Amino acid sequence: MNLVDSSAWLEYFADGPNASFFSAAIEKSREVIVPTIVVLEVYKRILQQRNERAALEAVAVLGQGRVIDLTATLAIAAAMLSHSEKLPMADSIILATARAENAIIWTQDRDFERFTGVKFRARK
Repeated sequence: MNLVDSSAWLEYFADGPNASFFSAAIEKSREVIVPTIVVLEVYKRILQQRNERAALEAVAVLGQGRVIDLTATLAIAAAMLSHSEKLPMADSIILATARAENAIIWTQDRDFERFTGVKFRARK
């Protein structure tokens, strides 16, 4: 399974320099999990940069993967990771979700670079 974080989705939608790197995971939608926090972050950023229609279209693409709700169990695991690893809330939810689902995280976010099970590509 693959978990594509918000930075990677946004790079893909913008057809940025790293889009092709992330397309390897994104275009296998049956193998993609999407934490609800990623839905929030992607929708919010595209709404800010473009408009509601574009944001809704992006969320429809995310919905082709399996959306993972934030449960109490995941929230507690994320809180523990946030505390022990000094991660921001969204990053800790993403990491906890990936670990719970045995997924690889695809990202441009340097906060994840130090963890195993991460496909990191620096922003260009």
